[in-house]
Amino acid sequence: MSDSNRAFFHFSALPMSTRMVYTMTLLVLGTGYLFAMLQVFFSHAGLDGNPKNISAQDIRIAYHGSETDTRLVTALKGPMAGMLPEAERAVIFKWVDEGANPDAYETRIKPILEARCIACHDGSNPHIPVLTSKDEVMKVVAKDTGATIPTLVRVSHIHLFGITFIFFIVSSIFTHAYMRPLWLKCVIIVLPFLTILTDIFSWYLTKWLPGFAWFIIISGALMGISFTVQWVVSMWQMWFYTLPPDVEACGGALPVIGGKKRT
Repeated sequence: MSDSNRAFFHFSALPMSTRMVYTMTLLVLGTGYLFAMLQVFFSHAGLDGNPKNISAQDIRIAYHGSETDTRLVTALKGPMAGMLPEAERAVIFKWVDEGANPDAYETRIKPILEARCIACHDGSNPHIPVLTSKDEVMKVVAKDTGATIPTLVRVSHIHLFGITFIFFIVSSIFTHAYMRPLWLKCVIIVLPFLTILTDIFSWYLTKWLPGFAWFIIISGALMGISFTVQWVVSMWQMWFYTLPPDVEACGGALPVIGGKKRT
């Protein structure tokens, strides 16, 4: 059978060097995806006051804001919780609850911020609040309204380009997997690209309608499922899977028979 008649190449029909490239690429991308999930957890878990898990309420607060807490308190409950001892966090929480008195700032809050926070919040990073003066601190004591539109736009373009390239690579590798029915394989390939769009657009919708936080959760879950299926199936079939005899007889390829691609 000539190569021009082949409609599908399985991993077993590829040279060892190509399979090694695919394997190492999947190992690195799989590790990167794991760390991305850890980043999501550490940046969102605890916004609702429970740091042990990530909930729909955490997602609502991250994008829509909190009805009860200020930006400072939300950060100290969530991603910044581990940066201060519990006793010092309690001092800041009490100060905010009492109305964030500017006079008390100098004696109770400023020493904590200088010791724990200024090293990072000194204005050198334009993406995090500046906490070097009382006026700057009072800005983050305002009501938490969630991620700003400029922040969402900045993160959106990073995700749209970055995650699209990741799934282009993973899906291109996965195309060499043998899976039937064929429509299921196509769904698994298309799904993450669709969920990238629904996930990002749901950020903006959640900004105004907090109920859309569930769309973010569902989109992320479907994206993760697709990545896991493609990763596991590709790795398994590259090194351990035995093709059905009729496909194996074609040298790991599905032929074109009678002018139609065999599926």
